[in-house]
Amino acid sequence: MVWSIRSRASSLLCANAPLVASHVYESWWFSRFSGLTGSSLTRAWPKFMDLIQIDRCRAAASLPSIKEKQTEGPSYCVRLDRENKGLDEGNMAETDGYQNLFGLMKQRFMSFKNQKYIKELEHFQGLAEVQSPKFMVIACADSRVCPSNILGFQPGEAFMIRNIANLVPPMKNGPSECNAALQFAVTTLQVENILVIGHSSCAGIETLMNMQDDAESRNFIHKWVGNGELAKLKTTAATAHLSFDQQCRVCEKESINQSLLNLLSYPWIEDRVRRELLSLHGGYYNFSNCSFEKWTLDFKRCNVKEEGSSYAVKEQDFWC
Repeated sequence: MVWSIRSRASSLLCANAPLVASHVYESWWFSRFSGLTGSSLTRAWPKFMDLIQIDRCRAAASLPSIKEKQTEGPSYCVRLDRENKGLDEGNMAETDGYQNLFGLMKQRFMSFKNQKYIKELEHFQGLAEVQSPKFMVIACADSRVCPSNILGFQPGEAFMIRNIANLVPPMKNGPSECNAALQFAVTTLQVENILVIGHSSCAGIETLMNMQDDAESRNFIHKWVGNGELAKLKTTAATAHLSFDQQCRVCEKESINQSLLNLLSYPWIEDRVRRELLSLHGGYYNFSNCSFEKWTLDFKRCNVKEEGSSYAVKEQDFWC
């Protein structure tokens, strides 16, 4: 029964290939099978749905086989151009209205599906089963700092977390979303690199530098950026002769290095770094001239004592 259903479904999908990307398939499927609860159909459901999904993607891409490569015809290219027309002519900041925002988002999703997902179907189906990223990336939540956009990370290459001012709290500060993600990335995914990315004109660092040392605040932002207090103290001690804006620029980089030291306060990170199974890196993105600085923490030259800790870096590079 399952194979006869699949044969019928496949025929329908192939006959309606241009429509598969819409809701036609979903409407047909659920209207026909949502009422069936028989045990025979239930047992075959997982495998059956996998097969249907593969057929669906083949039909949408006009591909006879996942592994068989085929040069796209002119009509397919014209259809893609029509579907994606205008994607590069504006952005969300220039789009008015709820429907228009999500209309643009839908266009971008369909562009991703047609131009990337379908063409790399085997790769994305593999990612659906397992992930094995080489990088853990900790970046600022700032909307202008998108690691995938700036550094070209592709799906499956980097496990990411973004927070205010790209801070890593020390282990003694207790549990947080940041160190929970770190534990999963390091102990379960066993990433080989952790990259902390800061940036220029960081409002989180500016807030940290403006905070009064004796301030008692219930402000969530103040409590969070307080994780960068050591970086602030080091900055103010070394840059008293500089303007406030210049001090903020220094602290933006100092906080990255303090976060790298804070990473070593977690035993399961320190152990893997010591055994050279994990490397810790810093990165700094400058908006004004579109440049990127990269460096690696030199573990052997670092002093990781709780008080008076210090850091050393190596493999510094500047991209502009």
